[in-house]
Amino acid sequence: MTELKAEKCEVCRVGAPRVEAPVARQMLEEIPGWELLEDDGVLQLCRRYAFADFAAALRFTNRVGALAEDEGHHPALLTEWGAVTVRWWTHKIDGLHRNDFVMAAKTDAVASAD
Repeated sequence: MTELKAEKCEVCRVGAPRVEAPVARQMLEEIPGWELLEDDGVLQLCRRYAFADFAAALRFTNRVGALAEDEGHHPALLTEWGAVTVRWWTHKIDGLHRNDFVMAAKTDAVASAD
């Protein structure tokens, strides 16, 4: 299997198949540190990254934002002093798609580049 971070996001349309919870739990093994979160009935991937200060957290947020723009797939980002929480899910299908796992892996790559 190709490493997730090497994949590109595919265009996702309304009605595309979701990655349901049992498969999502298996796929989590490929992205250690991420967890499944259900928010208002929508399954999401979530991870909190720690940083030394607000400036470092903001730099990471901006790099993840640039990545999201390049891939055409956008997360929810919460930037705080010393931390950034990233949540990935696909709005068009109100749930998880393979793209979300790809982007989680790419987010980890951005974090490890520091």
